[in-house]
Amino acid sequence: MTMTTEQGILRASIAVTVLVAVFGIVFGVLSHSTSIAFDGVYALADASMSALALIVSNLIASYSGSTALARRLRERFTMGFWHLEPMVLGLNGVLLMGVSIYAFINAITSLIGGGRKLDFSYAIVYAAVTLIACAVMAVVEMRANRKLRSDFVALDAKAWLMSGGITAALLIAFALGYAVEETRWVWIAPYIDPAVLALICIVITPMPVGTVKQALSEVLLVTPDELKQQVAAAAEAAVKKYGFLSYRAYAAKVGRAKQIELYFIVPQGWPAKTLEEWDHIRDEIGDAIGGDGPDRWLTIAFTTDIEWAE
Repeated sequence: MTMTTEQGILRASIAVTVLVAVFGIVFGVLSHSTSIAFDGVYALADASMSALALIVSNLIASYSGSTALARRLRERFTMGFWHLEPMVLGLNGVLLMGVSIYAFINAITSLIGGGRKLDFSYAIVYAAVTLIACAVMAVVEMRANRKLRSDFVALDAKAWLMSGGITAALLIAFALGYAVEETRWVWIAPYIDPAVLALICIVITPMPVGTVKQALSEVLLVTPDELKQQVAAAAEAAVKKYGFLSYRAYAAKVGRAKQIELYFIVPQGWPAKTLEEWDHIRDEIGDAIGGDGPDRWLTIAFTTDIEWAE
């Protein structure tokens, strides 16, 4: 379980998340805290999505390999698995927001009902241990992702930060509740747990919105401006250099993959070129676009009939 690969980081994250989730649910029951129980359930939801992300990551990595499995995958799934990445990221974000909204409704119901009495000593132990685990995982993943640049790892690190924020707020609230137990402010204690849970939900619910928005744009094949300009610059240079009439470009970013189709309109009656010459032109255009690798899907065609390009 190495922390230098996307798959290794996701495996470690799943293992730690499951431990934190079980720890949270157990301490939530012992302390009678709905906010701690929510923290555990939130962690389980995150672990399930990390497991799904790991499966997709393995499929994408296997597809690009040279093993017998890779060959079978390419025969069956000729268009690859990149399209699964934004779907998983979007589902992850929606699920986390849904869990938070449900917990917020429960928190408001508890506040209206007079709050909930809990054992602050158990709660403080849980919050302190969990906060350390969240901080360590978030730092490790963010450092590793400086090199990996993985959307899955980025979202997972964000989830650890969110969980750490939840836990930090819980720790402060539980310490406050423990401090007022023997004072005239003891009447506040039953309201601390649901009030903190409601506040946390308000803060974290919008956090995955950016991820969901990005995933939706990739599912809908919205062309990013940067990619559009990059492809257009390479195509316009080729038109000018070789005397093509025009071009048509189609591009989209789907997960980690860039899918690009370029059609160049060639004047009728041009002198014939060998296939090697056309391939040389393709290589030049591909180099100008950049990003050559297993995650770039590039098609370049030449035609005198504009209908083939539209």
